[in-house]
Amino acid sequence: MKFIAHRNTFFPIKAEKSGVKWSEPKIILCSFFVILFPSAILLTLPVFSVTGLSFTDALFTATSAISVTGLGVVDTGTHFRASGKILLMFLMQIGGLGQMTLSAVLLYMFGQRLSLRQQALTKEALGQDKSINIRRLVKHIVVFSLIAELLGFIFLAIRWVPEMGWQTGMFTALFHAVSAFNNAGFSLFSDSLSSYATDPLITFTIASLIIFGGLGFTVISDLRRNGASGFRHFQLHTKIMLLATPCLILFGTLMFWLLEHNNPNTLGQYNLGQQWLVAFFQSVTARTAGFNSVDIALFSQGAFFIMIILMLIGAGSTSTGGGIKVSTFVVVAVATWSFLRQRPHVSIFKRTVPSKTVTKCLAIIVVSGIILSLAMFSLMLTENAPFEQIMFETISAFATVGLTAGLTGNLSEPGKYIMIVVMVIGRIGPLTLAYMLARPNPTLLKYPEDNVFAG
Repeated sequence: MKFIAHRNTFFPIKAEKSGVKWSEPKIILCSFFVILFPSAILLTLPVFSVTGLSFTDALFTATSAISVTGLGVVDTGTHFRASGKILLMFLMQIGGLGQMTLSAVLLYMFGQRLSLRQQALTKEALGQDKSINIRRLVKHIVVFSLIAELLGFIFLAIRWVPEMGWQTGMFTALFHAVSAFNNAGFSLFSDSLSSYATDPLITFTIASLIIFGGLGFTVISDLRRNGASGFRHFQLHTKIMLLATPCLILFGTLMFWLLEHNNPNTLGQYNLGQQWLVAFFQSVTARTAGFNSVDIALFSQGAFFIMIILMLIGAGSTSTGGGIKVSTFVVVAVATWSFLRQRPHVSIFKRTVPSKTVTKCLAIIVVSGIILSLAMFSLMLTENAPFEQIMFETISAFATVGLTAGLTGNLSEPGKYIMIVVMVIGRIGPLTLAYMLARPNPTLLKYPEDNVFAG
């Protein structure tokens, strides 16, 4: 394999004389590594960190940033110099927008057009069908991202500039705005945002950035295009996201308050209004952002379980977040309900979901379950930690959340590499890996049907 420059961007290809054509999933994965390894090498240099990092720790940190996970083996605020923090911001932005989107942006900036191959790659990375106008979508993604991060930066600066001074306050505001919108979860504070747990301005600003970043760029584009026409004119995916997102946030907020309001180590230390504020923030951030305003390790077992569910569901497709995706969860839940009611089709908002989409959603859940099981088992062999801690940390990495129950900072060398693999798979998507391993071979051949007893 070699990498060639094509219209000012790099894509890995197989030597033409070999006659082998690389699939989109393979190229997406390779482009991920093309950015990852040089970034990891840079982070080992003293110019980026105070004491320098081992290659393993640098690779872990770079993977966490570019996969917008937020898990860290060192303290971001104290270990990295200003140049290191800027590099992390750059990686978070790449991870949130996607490396293919960034390549498209660079081409358009220099007045170039995407080749058909590059358009296919970008659509594959963004999970779009073949009919989408990729130039318009990329433009909307970049404009919306910049506006959202700018607004977040302004509101955060209102709080932090008076506290820290112009230079430190503005940099801190910018770093957290980028981290929050891209659902990365990196913070310059050692306790994440625990010091601002009851601060409405910080809480609602960060939460808003997380929510808008997690809705998905196609949803934002649909809202911009059809917002004036009313809810019924939205695409089905947009309707699902607009309904399911607030329901999940409300569910998490209510459950966290019910389970933790009497816990003196978490919500119990605040008054009633502050408890609801903290519960709301943890419900929002659990779905892939990774910030915390209370110590997650002190949560009760019930709250731990609710957080695992929210992390696994994650954010929306084509968003900056991870997880199996909200739409996947909704389709599978409705498909199960349709089966129990003995209905032949899966219908949502008076629209029938194609059977291929239902099968894909089921495949995502099955493949995700297999990957998580293998990762958890591997960590049980390498780490001396309770099962619930291993499960929490693994799902947090796979769903690119970044919340930790205390295991990440104590990982062994093999454990770090296991988590690196999990974070990479979680960001590129479990089906991308499955497609590469399965080597898809579509066929029109159909054999006679026969019954299999199930259940």
